[in-house]
Amino acid sequence: MTAPRPRFPHGYPLAAAVFAVGMAGTTLPTPLYGLYREQLGFGQLLVTIVFAVYAVGVIAVLLLAGNWSDLAGRRAAVWWGLGLSAASALCFVFEGGLPALFAGRLLSGFSAGLFSGAATAYVLDLAPKRHAARASLAATAANMGGLGCGPLVAGILAEYARWPLRLPYLVHLGLVVLAALALLTLPEPVADARPRARPRPRGLAVPPEVRGVFVPASCAAFAGFALLGLFTAVSPSFLGQTLGVHNLAATGLVVFLVFAGSIAGQSAFGRFGVRRALPTGCFVLVAGLLLVAAGLAWESLWLLVAGGVLGGFGQGLAFRAGTTAVGVRAPAERRGATLSAYFVLAYIGISVPVIAVGALAEGVGLRTAGLTFSFCVLALAAGVGAYVLRPRVRALLPH
Repeated sequence: MTAPRPRFPHGYPLAAAVFAVGMAGTTLPTPLYGLYREQLGFGQLLVTIVFAVYAVGVIAVLLLAGNWSDLAGRRAAVWWGLGLSAASALCFVFEGGLPALFAGRLLSGFSAGLFSGAATAYVLDLAPKRHAARASLAATAANMGGLGCGPLVAGILAEYARWPLRLPYLVHLGLVVLAALALLTLPEPVADARPRARPRPRGLAVPPEVRGVFVPASCAAFAGFALLGLFTAVSPSFLGQTLGVHNLAATGLVVFLVFAGSIAGQSAFGRFGVRRALPTGCFVLVAGLLLVAAGLAWESLWLLVAGGVLGGFGQGLAFRAGTTAVGVRAPAERRGATLSAYFVLAYIGISVPVIAVGALAEGVGLRTAGLTFSFCVLALAAGVGAYVLRPRVRALLPH
């Protein structure tokens, strides 16, 4: 049960800032993977596996504790999210080899799993009714904006300051402390919150009445998150090895721009509505992937960046449309479990395909592996876009 919305009009932007800090910590290692490769001497496959461990952590929390903030309260869940984020940063600060990298990424995934549900709900709960639309956008911007700012901040610090493999995490620890102080000033919107309540695992649940919408929406989410996974796990290696871009700040900026495109796509959703946004987002994602493939084939940085931004816009538009469609069609008493299943499939998209790219790159090279990935995901996105244009499917989508 959620209490009446508190009289704290500035609460939801502050909660969104806490959300952004937590999510930024999950992508800090992105521009640093090349440095870890040099220091520890591992290949591209291991880079993608280290990255994918994060998604394993996210999925585990979504399955085992996705509804915990409804029981324990938003503040308790966000406190744990910040604590796990700090623990992850400490693993990287005192990094002594691959075990520490794996532990840091897993803890980061646990943190993101808590934040994705609890912090989103916190932002929405604290907003006055008249600011509901702004709060939804604030939660979106905090999520994707935090994910995009992590590589940008880490890249700038690693390129232009000392201790490139430690300073980004020390700075993040400082931001976590500030976020914790901000959290102390925020109220608890869940009226009957029990901070010591235990999570109630729900597993995957897709009611029959929502499957007609769930399947295309989750496939679109899978394809869009696969693009995000490619840029956060593989693009730094491609930029350095193939394009000769060794400036870590530039690498971080490229990843930031992809997430900025996603924020723009989600912000534009209101102009489309679900029935137009879902297929349009898929086809824009297809166009972005074509540009990414062209950038890989012709070794063009600008085509690669343009494809990432355009693909990010399509991902954001389709993802918000899919989230809305699944949420509206799902029965109220099973909405949380259904949305958790949707997010699980999205995070599988951010992990499994990039592991495949890493494995393929060991045999045929990063460029060919990237091209193969682009055309496979392109085919999936195009198929989903065409499928949802069918009258029978469109009739299932909300306006």
